Amino acid sequence: MEPPVARTRIRRLPGKAVRERSALHAVLDAGMVAHVAFVHDGQPYAIPVAYGRDGDSVLFHGSSGSRLFRLLAGGAPACLTVTLLDGLILARSAFEASMRYRCAMVLGSCTVVEDQAPALRVISEHLTPGRWDVIRPPSRKELAATLVLRLPLAEWSLKVSDGWPETSPEDAGWSPPTGVIPIRTELGAFRPGEAQ
Repeated sequence: MEPPVARTRIRRLPGKAVRERSALHAVLDAGMVAHVAFVHDGQPYAIPVAYGRDGDSVLFHGSSGSRLFRLLAGGAPACLTVTLLDGLILARSAFEASMRYRCAMVLGSCTVVEDQAPALRVISEHLTPGRWDVIRPPSRKELAATLVLRLPLAEWSLKVSDGWPETSPEDAGWSPPTGVIPIRTELGAFRPGEAQ
């Protein structure tokens, strides 16, 4: 168990906080899309990225021509989140309706990964295990067009909601079905297509 850090301490419903690093790794390993948020010239941005966990850091990539990725490469403060939606909680009222979820948040600054090919392999293997060994490796031109960033898992929080519907005295006389609708994300069967 790791001690909470002031900026990532969960204040709203602190009972949902999970502080085991292994649980953080499990959420990051199960997700496929992260959102990276930062501020540029007073304007907040949040961009979706493919990513992969490499030990105690997260790797993600974008265009080397992107001003936003160059800003992140320069060390701008960033916030990366991955959320897994596990179910809808149906209560007797709209106010008590909720979701089952696992949400990881990582704060910090990114560094540029100079040795790009191994880092891109980590991202590829996270999304499609085994694929890297059968595809053409990136060319020099493709690597020059790609910026790979590393965000350390040094300052983070993990919030998990896995409860059931709650009721209040105002719910008396209302009896809609209550419970949980599970949500599962799974890969479908491969559908071959012609390369363009």
